[in-house]
Amino acid sequence: MTIPRHVAIVMDGNGRWAKARFLPRLMGHHRGVEAARKVIRACSDAGVGCLTLFAFSSENWKRPEEEVSGLMSLFISALEREAAALQRHNVRMRFIGDRSAFFSELRTKITQVEALTANCDGMQLLIAANYGGRWDILQAAQTLTTQVLQGELSVAEMDETRFTAALSTGDVPAPDLFIRTGGERRISNFLMWQLAYAELYFTDTLWPEFDAASLQAAFADFASRQRRFGMTGDQVSGVKNA
Repeated sequence: MTIPRHVAIVMDGNGRWAKARFLPRLMGHHRGVEAARKVIRACSDAGVGCLTLFAFSSENWKRPEEEVSGLMSLFISALEREAAALQRHNVRMRFIGDRSAFFSELRTKITQVEALTANCDGMQLLIAANYGGRWDILQAAQTLTTQVLQGELSVAEMDETRFTAALSTGDVPAPDLFIRTGGERRISNFLMWQLAYAELYFTDTLWPEFDAASLQAAFADFASRQRRFGMTGDQVSGVKNA
């Protein structure tokens, strides 16, 4: 079965999972961390090269203050628990997004985990936190504009390759497979540039219930699709058979 090189996941449904069980929403997020741990391990074992998880969007600050505060505390505790295990399994963790909005303790913990796993050469794990696709595109545009103003780059040299490299995911391949749990059918400002040719997979399964078997179902669906990238089906078949 063809395994995607890069999988990007919107982990949706934690709050609804908790509400259905008459539990606080934060309990759903705790169960979501457990689901993330299983999926990270399953992706690594399957040979996925990069996994990007949408943990906290730039729009999530609008949620109730109690929930946001609980999520920040959960980030710290999860990083403290998982860092050593990631290193043992040769998984490199990196955060993408505007971390300046996080309080200093969380920023420090993020930096520590990135440093701890920096030499791991197995699967790359990207955690999108305080991330938005529009923000990513804007910061890439600002980077290239600064290079033009400083004389390091001409306007004529600005192309898709340079722009892609300036994004927060510039050092990894574009996602092959996008997964969203929880029943919603939208991208929600996640990796907007990068998902241009990704295969989209939506499932009604709430994130706390998404497990290794659910992931394999997504992989099987991905493997059944013909990725044409603008070519005809016959052309793609000819390339594969050449």
